[in-house]
Amino acid sequence: MGITSDLQSRGLPGLDAVIAETVGAFKRSQRPDGHWVFDLEADATIPAEYIMLNHYLDEREDEVEQKLADYIRGIQGEHGGWPLFHKGDFDMSASVKAYFALKLVGDSVDAPHMRRAREAILSRGGAAKSNVFCRYALALFGEAPWRAVPVMPVELMLAPKWFPVTVFRFSYWSRTVIAPLLILAALKPRAKNPKGVRVQELFVTPPDQVAVYLTNPTGGRGGAFFLALNKVLRVIEPHAPKGLRKKAIDRALAFFTERLNGEDGLGAIFPAMANSVMAMEALGFPKDHPDLVTAKKSIKNLLTSGEGKMFCQPCVSPIWDTGLAALALMETGAADDDTGVRASCDWLQSKQILDFKGDWAEKRPSLRPGGWAFQYNNAHYPDVDDTAVVGMALHRADGEKYSEAIARAAEWIEGMQSSNGGWGAFDVDNSDFYLNHIPFADHGALLDPPTADVSARCISFLAQIGHGRDHPVMARGLDYLKREQEKDGSWFGRWGTNYLYGTWSVLNALNAAGEDMQAPYIRKAVDWLLAHQNSDGGWGEDGATYWVERRYERKASTPSQTAWAALALMAAGEVDHPAVQRGVDYLLAAPREKDGRWVEPWFTAVGFPRVFYLRYHGYAAIFPLQALARYRDLKSSNTKAVRYGM
Repeated sequence: MGITSDLQSRGLPGLDAVIAETVGAFKRSQRPDGHWVFDLEADATIPAEYIMLNHYLDEREDEVEQKLADYIRGIQGEHGGWPLFHKGDFDMSASVKAYFALKLVGDSVDAPHMRRAREAILSRGGAAKSNVFCRYALALFGEAPWRAVPVMPVELMLAPKWFPVTVFRFSYWSRTVIAPLLILAALKPRAKNPKGVRVQELFVTPPDQVAVYLTNPTGGRGGAFFLALNKVLRVIEPHAPKGLRKKAIDRALAFFTERLNGEDGLGAIFPAMANSVMAMEALGFPKDHPDLVTAKKSIKNLLTSGEGKMFCQPCVSPIWDTGLAALALMETGAADDDTGVRASCDWLQSKQILDFKGDWAEKRPSLRPGGWAFQYNNAHYPDVDDTAVVGMALHRADGEKYSEAIARAAEWIEGMQSSNGGWGAFDVDNSDFYLNHIPFADHGALLDPPTADVSARCISFLAQIGHGRDHPVMARGLDYLKREQEKDGSWFGRWGTNYLYGTWSVLNALNAAGEDMQAPYIRKAVDWLLAHQNSDGGWGEDGATYWVERRYERKASTPSQTAWAALALMAAGEVDHPAVQRGVDYLLAAPREKDGRWVEPWFTAVGFPRVFYLRYHGYAAIFPLQALARYRDLKSSNTKAVRYGM
């Protein structure tokens, strides 16, 4: 019995028909210049901070703010507060910011949703229990004292490279956020707050009477040491010599203005952009200063209402979306479609960063650039993950045409390998883990160390272009991946949720690299995948799995995670396993949107584990399409072997 007749006998849509419908939707959503960009959604904090920034500056946008408020109200959890992801637990910081934003736009404290939120916040200890970044926002509005945040002296900008704490020891996202924040902490400006909105009702104890705001972020001796150091700095910091302080502020200003990045914004991420605007305002920049005007425009560019409700994105993802979409379409046999894949690859080639060395060159000054950023433009911060994906797409589309771009990408990726054999996302050896002990690091996302998922993508790309397992870079990378395997057989997923994402990434890479897919350690990973399939045939993993004690938690199967699991099993040679068939059945039966995406409200990606989660709206089409097309191809093939690492 053929695939189509077998599916029909079980009342499922035809495989060819679903693939064709999804491909058609992809082509309709492609931009005229060849690229794709899908909405990128986070939690309530980004739209809330957008509203708070407007009121900080007294530059209100009533219509926009009301639309953002509608969105914030719409994602309030049943627990009364706001979660970090769909149907997630209450999060204090997201809830405090969401409540504050709604009050700024005029919601009555007596409204049922505000009363529920306030009760939820107070019952869990109140706003004093929010994280460092939330307390910075409260301090800027005068709602919490500055002692509620750790001392981060702006003189940090003057520290020599050998000093244990410098901005270049932080991750890219941290340094772009911190540089303007150090200016704000030094100058301690006050929000204009034209309506005079206060949120003192969110504190169990009046904020000036709270005895302890700072906690040991790790619970270890290192954390205790840095807490003690913070007390010393609290006494010293106000007495910093004026000349030294001015020099440090000038250094911080120079650092972030050099990286303002036009209308794409500082670091191309919302928190850094917002901090840069507030810092320039605090320094007295005139309203018509070009840098300030452009920085404000970069923030407005993050607003989207593509799916009915306006929200503010943390950043945009066109390179990532386009690379993944091109790979998915090529899986369907669309590589020769000049209006689709070829146009997308031409656009990607035009975005390669070839003549500019960003912050990564601090560790690799002699390495030639050759990477891609995540966003439209972000030359200071190309990332390894995007570069590997784009390199694979270009090579698969036309290795000869794009040979120079591919070679430069490979050269850059090889040069970005860290000393332990793995790859971080943006930097080399960004692994000064002692920094996780400082009070400022309570969000646990200060660093960008190597991870299995990014490293797997690099191995997949290098294998695809012909690097064998005996190549020194490959050998070190494969050793790293083997060391990173969890005891249960899975791999941790840093940038996608979670062990499903990590395991899919690594099994694809191991197959591409020519590893023996019957090796015991690989069969252990296969067994893990089989054991975690849900009764409906799909796979799903909750954002809560980033807490060790909740690592096996799941609420529902999701199309994107089901696709990852099916793709991982196929890479391991299990295309004929009943579990893969059940996964395909789940995808075929699952409801789909009119635009070709599967219905998927769940967040299956991560900004910072346990702190910040993401929903890539394109994932619900890209990965199911790739899985279905690969399944169709393998079932009709004699070899049953997956050829690629993505």
